[in-house]
Amino acid sequence: MRNRTRTAILAGAAAAVLILSACSSDKKGDETKSEHSGHSGMSGMTTTLDTNPATAPASDHNDADVTFAQQMIMHHQQAVEMSKLTEGRTANPAVLELANNIETAQQPEIDTFTEWLKNWGQPLMPEGHDPAGHMPGMVDTPVLDRMKTLNGEVFDQLWLQSMIAHHQGAVAMSNAELSGGQYPSAKQLAQQIIDNQQPEIDTMQGLLKG
Repeated sequence: MRNRTRTAILAGAAAAVLILSACSSDKKGDETKSEHSGHSGMSGMTTTLDTNPATAPASDHNDADVTFAQQMIMHHQQAVEMSKLTEGRTANPAVLELANNIETAQQPEIDTFTEWLKNWGQPLMPEGHDPAGHMPGMVDTPVLDRMKTLNGEVFDQLWLQSMIAHHQGAVAMSNAELSGGQYPSAKQLAQQIIDNQQPEIDTMQGLLKG
């Protein structure tokens, strides 16, 4: 009888140990799941920086940038027109080279100004008035008409005088952009215009002196 009682007690103790062990394993498993779940949640909260240049904000521009682009389009167009007038009217290689350089440099700049204004949603010309009357260095229509009737040295003299004044106007407008503009590319182009046209002014003044 005593042996049976002892056996029953031992069996009960063994069963209790097994139950406690199982509960401990279940608790560890739940803790492990909870830990993994917590890490997963933190991973989902990771912030990703947007470095795609296509979605980056464009550089700001102001009214001075718009005015500069609008006016320089017409200003450059007249310079290109004057450069083309040299064809068949002069044999001076220095004048022909200058005219070619001016046309080659300024036509792409016209395209650049045009693209900026389109991107900014601005008209190519100021609305409501003729911008030509407000730009320094623009050559009057009667002077252009007279230039078309000339040839040789007389043509060269009027062309050089007119282009010097025209370049000086472009330099003045570019300096205004440097001081009042905001769009980095416009200010960079303004400096490029100064760097290109000031030496051409010096060259043309030298040609006039002869």
